[in-house]
Amino acid sequence: MSQPADRPTVAILLTPEMRAQLIPPAAEARLAAAARVVAPGAGELAPEALARLVAGAPAAITGWGTPRLDAALLDANPDLRLVAHAAGSVRQLVPLDAIESGRIEVTHAAIHIGEAVTEFVMAQIFDWLRQPGALAQGMRNREPWLALRSRLLGRLLGEQAVGLVGAGYIGRMLTRQLQAFGARVAIHDPWLSAEEAARLGVAPVSLDALLAESDIVSLHVPALPETRHMIGAAELARIRDGALLINTARGAIVDETALIAELRKGRFTAAIDVYEKEPLADDSPLRSLDNAILSPHAAGHTRDTYLRQGANAVDEVLRFLSRAPLEHRVTAGMLATMA
Repeated sequence: MSQPADRPTVAILLTPEMRAQLIPPAAEARLAAAARVVAPGAGELAPEALARLVAGAPAAITGWGTPRLDAALLDANPDLRLVAHAAGSVRQLVPLDAIESGRIEVTHAAIHIGEAVTEFVMAQIFDWLRQPGALAQGMRNREPWLALRSRLLGRLLGEQAVGLVGAGYIGRMLTRQLQAFGARVAIHDPWLSAEEAARLGVAPVSLDALLAESDIVSLHVPALPETRHMIGAAELARIRDGALLINTARGAIVDETALIAELRKGRFTAAIDVYEKEPLADDSPLRSLDNAILSPHAAGHTRDTYLRQGANAVDEVLRFLSRAPLEHRVTAGMLATMA
């Protein structure tokens, strides 16, 4: 399709494969109707190609695999004013001081990744409470009907105390989901004010109290120097017997060596999606522990989520070009607590 030269240029800084995975055809069509789209071909997305791709473009769409847009690139391309990131974290994408100074506006699609993580956490909770896979296996093994039902008698979410560590996008979405089932929700987050906690209908508690008093603990904090190993041996020892610990945040939050030692005691179950070193080593002791439910950093990844992320980025670019307010802007105030 020919595109008039007087349209603004938008650079899609994604590989062809990632572009197809993230950006729905309908969103591509909306973008092409409003802008001259420039994108790399196969094998062309490299740091040395960025200057050519963004030349004269007021906006760029980025995502997984996009090389860093460093200060030198931004200085050499003053027309570039918006980066619409079709993923979550922007820490390694652009210089944070460029966001803080207002040199460039950045948006992200963390809200959609959060939707997927929220559903994944809820799935892990329900699987732990009701054990449908184990029931199915018992049926395949022809275990006596009433004995199987009695052995795997489930529990109701509405009778559980759930502790959330972190009150960001995911913590808040999970709060709404959990409260819909009647669960009692407590949150530990130093950034959560008493007024905001009251608005959410949750009890703000210390980390120690949350760990000791929750049937289910779910971690949702970014990987920052101050959160590294915030769940160590002492904290793991406070988790109550028979509880469920879920980590879909970052592996560095939990001391993995201490977690392995605690899980070997068989006191509680851990659903682990993230690890201190990824991919998880083949010989990791976690792989052989029955009370470790493992997944490959999959919580935020679904086919539909990818497409929502790409559509989000396109919509933000179109808002920018039409001078409408951005809906998912990364502000300077958000940077201290962002992943």
